[in-house]
Amino acid sequence: MIKHGTFIWNELMTPDVAAATAFYAAALGWTFTEQNMGEGGIYTLAHAPSQEMPVAGIYEWPDSQPGSRDWFPYVAIDDIDAAVAKVGPAGGKVLRGPWAISGVGKVAIVQDAAGSAIGYLEPEPM
Repeated sequence: MIKHGTFIWNELMTPDVAAATAFYAAALGWTFTEQNMGEGGIYTLAHAPSQEMPVAGIYEWPDSQPGSRDWFPYVAIDDIDAAVAKVGPAGGKVLRGPWAISGVGKVAIVQDAAGSAIGYLEPEPM
């Protein structure tokens, strides 16, 4: 069972998915599958050896886009609407969301009081 407040997912935003997947295949033995997200492009799932579920997602983040080209973590949330409501009073900002991703759950991107961004993810029931 996934517990509220624990890290649940990681995504790599990179302008060179091929270089990233080649690196993680050689360095960690990861394998990859691709999902066509329509207008959202291709989303690459990373699979660690001996693990049933994917361990991360990788997607193209063009150099022309503002923002980071780094790993981005998501924290498990039991009730995303309640969690997002606490962000402002805690000194943070809601940067995006919540919004639903079919087959995944509800997601929001927030910024903490020090200016660091993190994702909130309320997973769909299994």
